[in-house]
Amino acid sequence: MDYDQVAKVFKALSDRNRVKVIDLLSNGEKCACDLLEEFDFSQPTLSHHMKVLIEAGIVQARKSGKWQHYSLNSDFGDGFGEQVKLLLLEKIAQ
Repeated sequence: MDYDQVAKVFKALSDRNRVKVIDLLSNGEKCACDLLEEFDFSQPTLSHHMKVLIEAGIVQARKSGKWQHYSLNSDFGDGFGEQVKLLLLEKIAQ
């Protein structure tokens, strides 16, 4: 188990704004400009939140013109779910 990566994910999920970003992206790819409309903070603050989510492997980005477009990393859910299961559930059942 990659403890550093699991800790990055938990850190990313510990902020309500980042959880809201994940929820918004669950409906599909969004431009940074669209995400900014949902929050009362600046573009640099959004960039910080997105950097945390990208480093945790939850979100991926692609540049189009002057804007970044973000989407959920489709590979994230399965792998992280298995790690949490190993970390919590199987140890409790023993």
